[in-house]
Amino acid sequence: MERREHISATFDLELDELRNNILAMGGKVEMMIADSVAALANRDSALAERIIAMDREVNGLEVAIDEKCLQLLALRQPAARDLRFITLALKIVTDLERIGDQCTSVAKRVKELNEEPPLKPYIDIPRMAHWTETMVREALDAFVRGDVDLAIKVCTDDQTVDDLNVQIQRELLTFMIEEPATISRAIKLNYISKCLERIADHATNIAEMVIFMVKGKDIRHTMP
Repeated sequence: MERREHISATFDLELDELRNNILAMGGKVEMMIADSVAALANRDSALAERIIAMDREVNGLEVAIDEKCLQLLALRQPAARDLRFITLALKIVTDLERIGDQCTSVAKRVKELNEEPPLKPYIDIPRMAHWTETMVREALDAFVRGDVDLAIKVCTDDQTVDDLNVQIQRELLTFMIEEPATISRAIKLNYISKCLERIADHATNIAEMVIFMVKGKDIRHTMP
């Protein structure tokens, strides 16, 4: 996003600090996405525990960023694009916090699955996680750079994740029908797939807010 100098140099520094804190929070949730699926693929319950613990750090960042946004709104009384940037930052950190919650849910199911024999080699779930992690990273890049084209790409990529989720659900349903003993494990894997699909939805939310921030146009619920 094009940077504009304000009368108060301190305000510029505060906005930069806000951007950096959001990116730091985004970096943590990106790591949580990748690690949650690595914990599944490698049957690493210790890594799953670390993901659950990291969620507390994400929650702490959400509170700190919220407080900073409210302070800027009260003391700086921003207008126009700066006002949109700060108010949308409040919404974006909520989506990031919920991504952290979804990763924590995945980690909890991973710990349970690691107590049982693996159902199958994991191929599509890691692919799905890669797409969701990329969407989160690109949504945040679009936010920082004010890149509408990249934000639109994130919105359209959501369909790929949705398609993978449907494919995984169908495959797991087949397992459950053909071998009832797999039902418990299949349900947990289905839950993990749904968590990843929700993460992609949160990334899409962020991308849609970027388009509003730059263009002043609300496209929620209107993307084909």
